[in-house]
Formats: sequence, C-alpha cells, structure tokens
Amino acid sequence: MAKAKVYKNLIAGEWVKSTSGLTFENRNPADHRELIGSFQDSTAEDVDRAVAAAFQAYSQWRLTPAPKRGEILFRVGEILARRKEELAYDMTREMGKVLLEARGDVQEAIDMAYWMAGEGRRMYGHTTPSELRDKFNMSLRMPIGVCAIISPWNFPIAIPSWKILPALVCGNTCVFKPASDSPLTAVHFMEVLEEAGLPKGVANLVTGTGARTGSALVEHKDIRVVSFTGSTATGRIVAQKCAHDFKKHNLEMGGKNAIMVMEDANLELAVDGALWGGFGTSGQRCTASSRVIVHKKVYKQFVKEFIEHTKELRVGNGLDPTTEMGPVINEKQKKSILQWIATGKKEGARLLWGGNPLQEGNYQYGHFIEPTIFGDVDPQMQIAQEEIFGPVVSVIPCSSFEEAIEIGNSVRYGLSAAIYTQDLNRAFVAMREMETGIFYVNAPTIGAEIHLPFGGTKETGNGHREAAEATLDVFSEWKAVYLDFSGQLQRAQID
Repeated sequence: MAKAKVYKNLIAGEWVKSTSGLTFENRNPADHRELIGSFQDSTAEDVDRAVAAAFQAYSQWRLTPAPKRGEILFRVGEILARRKEELAYDMTREMGKVLLEARGDVQEAIDMAYWMAGEGRRMYGHTTPSELRDKFNMSLRMPIGVCAIISPWNFPIAIPSWKILPALVCGNTCVFKPASDSPLTAVHFMEVLEEAGLPKGVANLVTGTGARTGSALVEHKDIRVVSFTGSTATGRIVAQKCAHDFKKHNLEMGGKNAIMVMEDANLELAVDGALWGGFGTSGQRCTASSRVIVHKKVYKQFVKEFIEHTKELRVGNGLDPTTEMGPVINEKQKKSILQWIATGKKEGARLLWGGNPLQEGNYQYGHFIEPTIFGDVDPQMQIAQEEIFGPVVSVIPCSSFEEAIEIGNSVRYGLSAAIYTQDLNRAFVAMREMETGIFYVNAPTIGAEIHLPFGGTKETGNGHREAAEATLDVFSEWKAVYLDFSGQLQRAQID
C-alpha cells in the first residue's frame, strides 16, 4: 500500500502540526490493514493557539453582515453537493457505515448549509407594542463568542454541520474537535469551509483525544459556548466543567429508543422499521431502535418475520453495494457489544438470532458482529435499560397499549420513540404520553430531518435542541431593545 498521508490541524487559516510532534492512526474498521491516514495528537498548547485564533477572528466576523455570512454557507452547500460522492466514500472507509448511508450523512450537511444560509437573511427577532405611547420595543439575536464543537464519529459530517453552521451564521467563531475515529471527514469539512471563502481563524480544527484535547477545549477561559454530542457519562462531566465558568452548553447524549408495535399494526411495515431502526449504521445511532415492544396478540408473528428478515441482512464492507450492515467502529466497541450480549444471556433473555462476532474470511480483518435479536426480554433487564450502541435489539412483549407506553418510558433516556398502529387516536395519545423529544408514527425511531428540532429529555440532553431555528438559541443571546422617542422620562409600569 502507498504511504498514508499525514493530516494537520487548521489554526488561523494554516494547516499546522501539533506541538506534541505526535500523531495517531486512523484505520478502516472493515479492514484494519488499510491505514486511512495519520492525524495530529493535539495538546493544550494547540488548543490555546486555536482558541486565540478564533478569539481574534471574532471581532470582525461578528460585524460581518449576517446575509454575507449566509452567502458563504450557501457556497458550503454547493461545494458539499459537488463533493458528495468523494466525501461519502471516505466516510465509509473511516467509520464503516454503508455507502448509501454515508451519502445521506453528507446530504444532511448539504441541507443544513442551505437552511442556515437562509437564516442569514432571517434570524428573526420580535417587535412588540410598548405599554407607553412614544416608545418602540424589539428583540434581536446577538453572537456570543468562541464556540467549542465536540462531535462523535457516527455522523461525522452531519452532526458537525448541525453545530458549526448555525454557530457561524449567528456570528460566532469555532474550534472543532472531532472524534478520533473520524478525523478525515472533519478535515474534508474544514477544506469545504475554506473553499467557500470563510475568513481565516473563523473555524479552526484540532484533532486528538477527548481526555487531553477535548478537556483543554471545554476548560479554556475564552470558550463561551460548548456544543457536545456523545455519551451521557461524558456529557455530565462537560456540564460540570461548564458550570464552573457559567459557559453556555448544549448536550446531546444517549438514547434507549422504543418502537411500539400494536395488535392492529401493519406487521410487514413494522418489521421493516425494526430492521432499519435497529441495524442501520450497525445500531450505532443515538436514535437506534434498540427496543421493540410488541403486543402479545401479534408477538409470535412479528418475531418470526423479524428473525427471517434479519437472517437475510448482508454484513460486510460498506463500500460493497450489496452490503446492508457494516462493521462496528473499533475493537473496543466490538468487545463492549459482545459483553452486553453475554449480559443478556445471563439475565435470561432468549437469544433468537446472532450474538456472535464474524471472524472468518474477509471478516477477520474488521470489527464485525452478527445482527442480534433477544426475545422475551424483561423491561428491567440491563440490555433493555442501557445503551449498547451496536446491532442488538431487545423484543419485549406487552399486554396493552397502556403497558407499552409504561415500558417505553421506563428508561432514563428520552430521545426518540415510535408507534406502529392504524388507530389515529392511539397515535395521538402516544405522541402526548411518550417522554421523548422525537416521536414517529408508523416509522422507526430514526430519520430526523434538519428543519425540525432534534434532541431529547431526561438524561438524553440538557433542554436545548439542535437543527432548525431551535439551534439558534444555543449559539446566540437574546437582546431586548427599547427606543424612547418621547423626549421625556417615561416610566414603564408607572406612567
């Protein structure tokens, strides 16, 4: 193989090496013999330089008219669309999802770029009547400062676009630390921002570990906003660190999402939804349909068809157009998933299909696991309560619609939920009763679109939302403005 490229950090518009002089490798999870590239193992000093560059660029970027900022983001969308196939190909190489899904990941960033470009000419405030005669009231959004962007590997361009693009259109500057398992896509994204004409220092990239690079970024005194997507455990640490300096922060964390299949459901549709929701991206989505709660009247039939279709799933390298499920991200995650499968067996859940690593033939060079189904799962078992982040689905029987709702809400997360039913009344009740930020009817728990708010309740998030106009609340502050044209003192609530 040709020698793999060494990729650099982007700081103040220059591609530079880390002060550590160290790099880390990024390998293809479907074939670890392929070295994707080497990336900078950044230090706190690198973070200091990146934040200083963003801090300096902020003074001019915040004064750039928002429509002009939007025009740059529109060009970002155009470039992403032009480079879509190339970006998707490299994404599959570095994190494993099938090429069809990788294209969807890039499309999400394209959609977000176009949406946020429009916000450059919208970004609405409010005008309201004053209680006094000669006075005018309005509100407007103001930028905040330098934003720390910390993103996961499973959506390596979609999720950064949810964070970076709204931050930029609001007039903020950014320092971006991507996951160490998907740094190449992050480099590509920064190249796109450069090509679109983003001024130097407005967006900066530092690669490295969460423990060193990420922590230094979160704790930096000149960071005013932290946007984090990752595990609930890490999110809690981020929140604690941000609280010390009263930094604004939004957290998008774990999920243990449920599909509820009622006795009147279209079973063929429900099985298709469970397959896509449970095994898409090899189950490595915060919105994955890791629980399927099925009414006892249709439980046997559903399980039979679910197993039959799961057996037919083609597992392999995501670049192969016949592949329907790729590898998991790395050896550590593979071992974690297998440990969860062992836990499910010990708890007494019935292993219906899968549960084994795939290690023969071409599988021996990657991190592959069979799509796995547990049946007759008790709702309180660990495999039904904790996020596994892999291709493992727990099928849980229920006796009624009300019990399905109760089981669905019995976890500490609250990201996404779904119901399959032909009863419109039930669908509306479930929509109201499920304690989640996202809800689907006759569709799986995945498939969010960028023009609706994305986020969850309970231990999934801290109340903020990403995507659509809701994300502007993360990256801007409201300012209320009062213009008194009376020429005399007017006292609100008194005169």
